[in-house]
Amino acid sequence: MADLTPTPDRPGLHVSKPSPSTPATGSAVCHCGATATATGDSQVRALVEGYTANHGAAHNRTGR
Repeated sequence: MADLTPTPDRPGLHVSKPSPSTPATGSAVCHCGATATATGDSQVRALVEGYTANHGAAHNRTGR
């Protein structure tokens, strides 16, 4: 399997939850330079919501 972790050269969002009993982990890198990581289901959910609202494709909607 390819490494799906986002990098400055390949920005994006990656979430992993290998089993129902393990906490989710997430990482995000935006083309604007912002980066973030999170561990735990609620923290990863907040990371995804924040990235979706403020980075990634959101830059295309707002022109930033």
